[in-house]
Amino acid sequence: MMSPGPLAEFLQAKRAELPPHRTQLAGYGARRRVRGLRREEVAQLAGVSIGYYTRLEQGHSRHASDQVLLGIATALQLTVTETEHLLDLSRARASQDGRAAPPLEVAGPAALALLAFVTDRPAVLLGRRNDVLAWNRLGHALIAPHLHFSAPTLASERPSMARLLFLDPRARALYPSWSKEVGDLVAYHRMISGRYPDDGALAALVGELVMKDPAFARTLGRRSCR
Repeated sequence: MMSPGPLAEFLQAKRAELPPHRTQLAGYGARRRVRGLRREEVAQLAGVSIGYYTRLEQGHSRHASDQVLLGIATALQLTVTETEHLLDLSRARASQDGRAAPPLEVAGPAALALLAFVTDRPAVLLGRRNDVLAWNRLGHALIAPHLHFSAPTLASERPSMARLLFLDPRARALYPSWSKEVGDLVAYHRMISGRYPDDGALAALVGELVMKDPAFARTLGRRSCR
Protein backbone atom coordinates (compact mmCIF):
# COMPACT_ATOMS: atom_id res chain seq x y z
CA MET A 1 0.00 0.00 0.00
CA MET A 2 1.43 3.38 -1.05
CA SER A 3 2.03 6.06 1.57
CA PRO A 4 -0.30 9.09 1.26
CA GLY A 5 2.75 11.30 1.67
CA PRO A 6 4.35 13.41 4.41
CA LEU A 7 1.60 16.07 4.43
CA ALA A 8 -1.19 13.53 4.91
CA GLU A 9 0.77 11.59 7.51
CA PHE A 10 1.50 14.76 9.47
CA LEU A 11 -2.19 15.72 9.53
CA GLN A 12 -3.18 12.23 10.64
CA ALA A 13 -0.63 12.27 13.46
CA LYS A 14 -1.61 15.69 14.78
CA ARG A 15 -5.33 14.84 14.62
CA ALA A 16 -4.72 11.69 16.64
CA GLU A 17 -2.86 13.68 19.31
CA LEU A 18 -5.61 16.25 19.98
CA PRO A 19 -8.39 15.07 22.33
CA PRO A 20 -11.83 16.66 21.77
CA HIS A 21 -12.08 18.08 25.29
CA ARG A 22 -9.27 20.51 24.42
CA THR A 23 -11.33 22.02 21.59
CA GLN A 24 -14.55 24.01 21.26
CA LEU A 25 -16.47 20.94 20.12
CA ALA A 26 -19.77 20.35 21.91
CA GLY A 27 -21.51 17.04 22.40
CA TYR A 28 -18.65 14.90 21.18
CA GLY A 29 -19.78 12.02 23.37
CA ALA A 30 -18.07 9.89 25.95
CA ARG A 31 -17.78 6.69 23.94
CA ARG A 32 -15.13 7.03 21.27
CA ARG A 33 -13.00 4.49 19.49
CA VAL A 34 -10.10 6.93 19.14
CA ARG A 35 -8.51 9.34 21.61
CA GLY A 36 -8.01 12.10 19.11
CA LEU A 37 -10.31 14.02 16.79
CA ARG A 38 -12.29 12.49 13.97
CA ARG A 39 -11.80 13.82 10.46
CA GLU A 40 -15.23 15.42 10.42
CA GLU A 41 -14.41 17.23 13.65
CA VAL A 42 -11.23 18.72 12.22
CA ALA A 43 -13.17 19.77 9.13
CA GLN A 44 -15.82 21.43 11.30
CA LEU A 45 -13.25 23.34 13.34
CA ALA A 46 -11.29 24.39 10.24
CA GLY A 47 -14.35 25.46 8.26
CA VAL A 48 -13.77 23.09 5.32
CA SER A 49 -15.86 20.26 3.94
CA ILE A 50 -15.40 16.75 5.29
CA GLY A 51 -14.70 15.46 1.80
CA TYR A 52 -11.97 18.03 1.21
CA TYR A 53 -10.23 17.34 4.50
CA THR A 54 -10.47 13.59 3.91
CA ARG A 55 -8.80 14.01 0.51
CA LEU A 56 -5.97 15.92 2.18
CA GLU A 57 -5.40 13.09 4.67
CA GLN A 58 -5.56 10.50 1.92
CA GLY A 59 -3.05 12.39 -0.22
CA HIS A 60 -5.52 13.09 -3.04
CA SER A 61 -5.76 16.88 -2.75
CA ARG A 62 -2.44 18.38 -3.78
CA HIS A 63 -2.99 22.13 -3.88
CA ALA A 64 -4.45 23.36 -0.61
CA SER A 65 -4.10 27.12 -0.17
CA ASP A 66 -2.14 28.52 2.76
CA GLN A 67 -5.38 29.97 4.16
CA VAL A 68 -6.99 26.53 4.27
CA LEU A 69 -3.90 25.01 5.85
CA LEU A 70 -3.69 27.78 8.43
CA GLY A 71 -7.32 27.16 9.31
CA ILE A 72 -6.49 23.49 9.80
CA ALA A 73 -3.43 24.45 11.84
CA THR A 74 -5.66 26.52 14.11
CA ALA A 75 -8.14 23.66 14.42
CA LEU A 76 -5.36 21.23 15.34
CA GLN A 77 -3.81 23.78 17.74
CA LEU A 78 -0.42 23.51 16.08
CA THR A 79 2.55 25.43 17.42
CA VAL A 80 4.32 28.04 15.30
CA THR A 81 7.01 25.52 14.36
CA GLU A 82 4.42 22.86 13.47
CA THR A 83 2.49 25.37 11.37
CA GLU A 84 5.64 26.28 9.46
CA HIS A 85 6.28 22.59 8.90
CA LEU A 86 2.73 22.06 7.62
CA LEU A 87 3.12 24.91 5.11
CA ASP A 88 6.53 23.61 4.01
CA LEU A 89 5.10 20.14 3.41
CA SER A 90 2.30 21.58 1.28
CA ARG A 91 4.64 23.75 -0.79
CA ALA A 92 7.03 20.85 -1.36
CA ARG A 93 4.17 18.70 -2.59
CA ALA A 94 2.86 21.40 -4.91
CA SER A 95 6.31 21.96 -6.42
CA GLN A 96 6.60 18.25 -7.21
CA ASP A 97 3.64 18.56 -9.55
CA GLY A 98 5.62 20.87 -11.81
CA ARG A 99 3.02 23.59 -12.10
CA ALA A 100 4.53 26.94 -13.15
CA ALA A 101 4.46 29.73 -10.62
CA PRO A 102 2.94 33.04 -11.68
CA PRO A 103 5.48 35.46 -13.23
CA LEU A 104 6.97 38.35 -11.29
CA GLU A 105 4.68 41.36 -11.43
CA VAL A 106 5.77 44.70 -12.87
CA ALA A 107 3.84 47.86 -13.63
CA GLY A 108 3.03 48.01 -17.35
CA PRO A 109 3.81 51.04 -19.54
CA ALA A 110 0.13 52.00 -19.90
CA ALA A 111 -0.44 51.91 -16.13
CA LEU A 112 2.70 53.96 -15.50
CA ALA A 113 1.66 56.50 -18.11
CA LEU A 114 -1.75 56.86 -16.47
CA LEU A 115 -0.13 57.22 -13.05
CA ALA A 116 2.06 60.03 -14.38
CA PHE A 117 -1.06 62.05 -15.23
CA VAL A 118 -2.40 61.84 -11.68
CA THR A 119 -0.69 64.70 -9.87
CA ASP A 120 -3.45 66.22 -7.71
CA ARG A 121 -4.27 63.22 -5.52
CA PRO A 122 -2.51 60.16 -4.07
CA ALA A 123 -2.31 57.18 -6.43
CA VAL A 124 -0.72 53.77 -6.00
CA LEU A 125 -0.45 50.76 -8.32
CA LEU A 126 -0.81 47.49 -6.41
CA GLY A 127 -0.01 43.96 -7.52
CA ARG A 128 -1.95 40.82 -6.65
CA ARG A 129 0.01 40.42 -3.38
CA ASN A 130 -0.68 44.07 -2.45
CA ASP A 131 2.90 44.94 -3.34
CA VAL A 132 3.40 48.55 -4.38
CA LEU A 133 4.39 48.38 -8.05
CA ALA A 134 4.49 52.17 -8.42
CA TRP A 135 3.17 55.34 -6.76
CA ASN A 136 3.04 59.03 -7.44
CA ARG A 137 4.56 61.63 -5.14
CA LEU A 138 1.39 62.13 -3.11
CA GLY A 139 0.79 58.37 -2.82
CA HIS A 140 4.29 57.92 -1.52
CA ALA A 141 3.90 60.81 0.93
CA LEU A 142 0.59 59.44 2.22
CA ILE A 143 1.44 55.76 2.60
CA ALA A 144 5.13 55.46 3.38
CA PRO A 145 7.11 58.70 3.35
CA HIS A 146 9.80 57.02 5.45
CA LEU A 147 10.65 54.76 2.50
CA HIS A 148 12.64 55.86 -0.54
CA PHE A 149 10.48 56.97 -3.47
CA SER A 150 12.21 54.48 -5.79
CA ALA A 151 11.54 51.48 -3.50
CA PRO A 152 8.78 49.97 -5.73
CA THR A 153 11.26 49.63 -8.61
CA LEU A 154 13.71 47.55 -6.55
CA ALA A 155 12.79 43.90 -6.06
CA SER A 156 14.60 43.71 -2.71
CA GLU A 157 12.93 46.87 -1.35
CA ARG A 158 9.48 46.79 -2.93
CA PRO A 159 6.95 47.87 -0.28
CA SER A 160 4.18 45.49 0.69
CA MET A 161 0.92 47.00 1.92
CA ALA A 162 0.40 43.89 4.05
CA ARG A 163 3.79 44.23 5.75
CA LEU A 164 3.26 47.97 6.22
CA LEU A 165 -0.15 47.41 7.79
CA PHE A 166 0.92 44.65 10.17
CA LEU A 167 4.63 45.08 10.75
CA ASP A 168 5.46 48.78 10.35
CA PRO A 169 4.32 50.90 13.34
CA ARG A 170 4.74 54.16 11.41
CA ALA A 171 2.48 53.02 8.57
CA ARG A 172 0.08 51.28 10.92
CA ALA A 173 -0.55 54.51 12.82
CA LEU A 174 -1.95 56.11 9.64
CA TYR A 175 -5.10 53.94 9.72
CA PRO A 176 -7.86 55.24 12.04
CA SER A 177 -9.93 52.10 11.30
CA TRP A 178 -7.07 49.65 11.55
CA SER A 179 -9.23 46.64 12.49
CA LYS A 180 -11.40 47.09 9.39
CA GLU A 181 -8.32 47.34 7.18
CA VAL A 182 -7.03 44.13 8.76
CA GLY A 183 -10.26 42.25 8.05
CA ASP A 184 -10.39 43.45 4.44
CA LEU A 185 -6.76 42.59 3.78
CA VAL A 186 -6.99 39.11 5.29
CA ALA A 187 -10.14 38.38 3.28
CA TYR A 188 -8.37 39.51 0.12
CA HIS A 189 -5.32 37.34 0.79
CA ARG A 190 -7.51 34.29 1.40
CA MET A 191 -9.16 34.87 -1.99
CA ILE A 192 -5.97 35.55 -3.94
CA SER A 193 -4.13 32.58 -2.40
CA GLY A 194 -6.88 30.30 -3.69
CA ARG A 195 -6.53 31.82 -7.14
CA TYR A 196 -2.71 31.47 -7.20
CA PRO A 197 -1.94 28.38 -5.08
CA ASP A 198 1.56 28.04 -6.56
CA ASP A 199 2.67 31.62 -5.91
CA GLY A 200 5.61 30.98 -3.61
CA ALA A 201 6.12 34.67 -2.78
CA LEU A 202 2.48 35.01 -1.74
CA ALA A 203 2.68 31.88 0.40
CA ALA A 204 5.88 33.16 2.02
CA LEU A 205 4.21 36.51 2.75
CA VAL A 206 1.23 34.86 4.46
CA GLY A 207 3.52 32.60 6.46
CA GLU A 208 5.69 35.55 7.51
CA LEU A 209 2.68 37.54 8.72
CA VAL A 210 1.31 34.56 10.65
CA MET A 211 4.63 34.09 12.40
CA LYS A 212 5.34 37.77 13.13
CA ASP A 213 1.95 39.27 13.94
CA PRO A 214 -0.60 37.59 16.25
CA ALA A 215 -3.38 39.88 14.97
CA PHE A 216 -2.96 38.55 11.44
CA ALA A 217 -2.94 34.94 12.68
CA ARG A 218 -6.05 35.47 14.83
CA THR A 219 -7.97 37.20 12.05
CA LEU A 220 -6.98 34.57 9.53
CA GLY A 221 -7.97 31.79 11.91
CA ARG A 222 -11.38 33.33 12.60
CA ARG A 223 -12.16 33.85 8.94
CA SER A 224 -10.96 30.37 8.00
CA CYS A 225 -13.42 28.85 10.48
CA ARG A 226 -16.46 30.68 9.13
